[in-house]
Amino acid sequence: MRCENLDVWKKSCRLSVEIYTYFKSNKDYSFKDQITRSSLSVPSNIAEGMEKNYQKEKLRFFEISKGSIAEFITQIYIGIEIEYIDKNIGLDWIKRLNEISKMITGLSKYHKDKI
Repeated sequence: MRCENLDVWKKSCRLSVEIYTYFKSNKDYSFKDQITRSSLSVPSNIAEGMEKNYQKEKLRFFEISKGSIAEFITQIYIGIEIEYIDKNIGLDWIKRLNEISKMITGLSKYHKDKI
């Protein structure tokens, strides 16, 4: 199955696009770079994992993606505290990331069962 067919990939791509758009005019390039890179890492690692031939390799990339979610959530909380991110928007992003994380867990379980 191609990553483009996965809802989890689509949702994480959409969220990454939102992050890039939201921070487009932010002048704190260090923060902007960090949060956009972690947002981009989520769908990128899902995609890379889906292209691997061996289930264990797939699982490793899905775990990396989940690690990026944890990093991303941390940056959102910090962004809210330093007033770079509107609280309601940030909390919505976190809710969506938790949903994406659960979807990755399901995807991992599916591929783990094939080992």
